[in-house]
Amino acid sequence: MRFFITTLGCPKNTVDSEMMGELLRRAGHVPVDAARRADVIVVNTCGFIEAARTESYGELRALAARKRRSQRLVAVGCLAQRYGEEVRRRVPGVDAVLGTQAWPEIVSLIGRLGEDRSPEPVLSSRPDALVWSVSRRGAAGPSAYVKIADGCDAACAFCAIPLIKGPQRSKPEADIVREARELAAGGVREVVLVAQDTTAYGRDLGRRDALPGLMRAILDAAPEIAWLRVMYAYPQNVTPELIDVLAGERRACRYLDLPLQHAHPDVLRRMRRPHDIDQVYALIARLREAMPDVALRSTFIVGFPGETEAEFEALLAFLEEMALDKVGVFAYSAEEGTVAADMPNHVPAEVIAERYDRAMSLQQEVSLARNEAQVGCELEILVEGVGDGLSVGRSYREAPEVDGLVLVPGEATVGDLVRARVVAAQEYDLIAERVHSGGGH
Repeated sequence: MRFFITTLGCPKNTVDSEMMGELLRRAGHVPVDAARRADVIVVNTCGFIEAARTESYGELRALAARKRRSQRLVAVGCLAQRYGEEVRRRVPGVDAVLGTQAWPEIVSLIGRLGEDRSPEPVLSSRPDALVWSVSRRGAAGPSAYVKIADGCDAACAFCAIPLIKGPQRSKPEADIVREARELAAGGVREVVLVAQDTTAYGRDLGRRDALPGLMRAILDAAPEIAWLRVMYAYPQNVTPELIDVLAGERRACRYLDLPLQHAHPDVLRRMRRPHDIDQVYALIARLREAMPDVALRSTFIVGFPGETEAEFEALLAFLEEMALDKVGVFAYSAEEGTVAADMPNHVPAEVIAERYDRAMSLQQEVSLARNEAQVGCELEILVEGVGDGLSVGRSYREAPEVDGLVLVPGEATVGDLVRARVVAAQEYDLIAERVHSGGGH
C-alpha cells in the first residue's frame, strides 16, 4: 500500500514518524509525497495543550473531508493516546487510532485496514526493546533528531505529558549510538538529542548523570557528525560534567535549552517546579563563564493560575537581566487531569493575552540586541536549503525549527558547512557573507 505520514507537535513526534515510515517500508509499503496519492494517511497528532489539540483535530477533519472512499485515515500520537475513541467520534472519517507507545503496531494495523477491517483503538505499550530497535535510514535534511528517552517522571502541575506517555523510559546507550551512526552514514551532519528531560537520561536504568557519557560515546562513534546538540535540559540537572562536555568537545554545540517556565519563586512553587531562582542565576553564570559564546534558550508560561502582576513583572525583569538568546513564551492552558486545572484564581484570558504580548515584545528587543552582538563574527553555517541565489542555514546558535535562520548570498550545497561573517541582524535571523569553506564547529 502507498502511505503518507504528516507530523504535528514536537521533535519527539518527528522521530516516531520516521520510525513508523521505516517499519512500513520494510513491510513493503511505499511512501508517497502527498496525501492525495496515498492509500493510507497517517497523522501523528499532538495533544499537549488546547492549541495543539485544535490543530490536530483540524488536520484530521481536513484530511477526512478530502479522502477518497478507498483511502484510510489513521490518527496516532498524543491526541490518539489520551482521547482514544473520542477522536473517532469527533472525526468520523478516522478509520483507526494508535497510541504513543503502540506505534510499532502500525504495520499490523494497516494490514487489518487493507482487509477492510475496522480496528479498535490500540493504546497499550509495546516492550521497549521493540520500540528502540527500529533503525533509521536517514532524515529529510542534514539535521536529525534522536530521541533518547520517552515519558517523564516530573510532576509539573501544568503538564499532561506524564498522563499521556507515562514514566520515563531511557533508550539503551548502544541503540542510541547505533542510530547516530546510521544517521551519519546517511549524510546527517547534525544530531539533536531530545527527550522530555534529556538531563534525566539513564536514571531509570540505574545511572545518574549519564548524558555527558552518552554524548562522548556518540561523538567517538560517529566522527562524521559535525554538531551534537542538546535540547530540553532541566536546569536543576545540568551538572559540571555536562558543562565540561559542552565546553570541551569541539563538535558539541555550545547551545543549551533550559525550560525554566517562570522566574518568580512563588509561581514556580505552584507549578511544582524547582523554585530557587538564585540557583538559576548561578547556573547561567557558570555556563557563560565556561563558554562566553554559549547560546541559551528557554521557555516560559504566562498566566499560570494565581499569577499576579508583580509576579509577571518579575518574569519581565528576569528576561531583561539575563538576556537569553532565544525564548519561547506560552499562554497558560488548563489541561484536563493536571493539578493546575483545579487550582483557584485562574487568570482571565484577556490578561494572559496581554502578558504574552508584553513578554514577547520585550524578548524581541533582547533577541535583536543579542543578534546584533554577532555582527562582525565568523560562524560555521550548516546549509539547509538553497534557491534564488541564496543559501539558508543555521549556526550552532540556532536549533532546528524553533530558532531563527542565517541567510548567506550564493548557493552552496545542502549539508555543507560554510564559514560566513555576520553583516546584519534581525530579531530572529542573521544575514552573513561567505568568507571561505570550513568544517566543524
